[in-house]
Amino acid sequence: MNQTFMNAYGGTVLSTQERNRVLRNTYALLALSMIPTVAGAWLGVATGALKGMSMGMFMLIFLGGAFGFMFAIERSKNSAAGVPILLAFTFFMGFMLSRLLGMVLGLAGGAGLIMTAFAGTSLIFFGMATLSSIIKRDLSAMGKWLFVGAIMLLVAGFANIFLQSSALMIALSVAAIGIFSAFILHDLKRVQDGLETNYISATLGVYLSIYNVFSNLLALLGLTSSNE
Repeated sequence: MNQTFMNAYGGTVLSTQERNRVLRNTYALLALSMIPTVAGAWLGVATGALKGMSMGMFMLIFLGGAFGFMFAIERSKNSAAGVPILLAFTFFMGFMLSRLLGMVLGLAGGAGLIMTAFAGTSLIFFGMATLSSIIKRDLSAMGKWLFVGAIMLLVAGFANIFLQSSALMIALSVAAIGIFSAFILHDLKRVQDGLETNYISATLGVYLSIYNVFSNLLALLGLTSSNE
């Protein structure tokens, strides 16, 4: 009953016991990753290190650092270095998030907006986690469409650096919240179906989706608040 088997596409599918172990490890590592994220965000806000940086330089550092870390995590996911590198990545992501946090804290009721974004992200995560355990059909096919949507968001986001359109930024934030919420469902369902066999890779995917949901929800709240 607990023996690993092969799926129709030739990939390894884990037994129920092994799937539950990967899922538990994913949730545990995801919870642990929030500690360096908060620490990085606190350091960034306290020092104001990113406050005066141009958007172009910020995006260069953010994308270069993020993709560099993700490459290192994927290379080391089956070794003892995988978890420390992932936690270092989450510290970096928290530090980079401090730019947005600092801007929102400068608004009236900024702390309340951050708590609202946190609560909204938590509700989305627990909602998608619950759905992933209820839905029986295979959702792996939706991954390619979500990936295309994420690439389109990235391209449109780059364009808006030059356009500086608040309306486009709001639209992109709403779309990003929807796409990355679906990514949470997709990635957790892959773990529960035994299609994702490495908990470090699973944690990385879910963490990035949560990060994007929170940052876009916070940006949306900040934009709508500043326009009132």
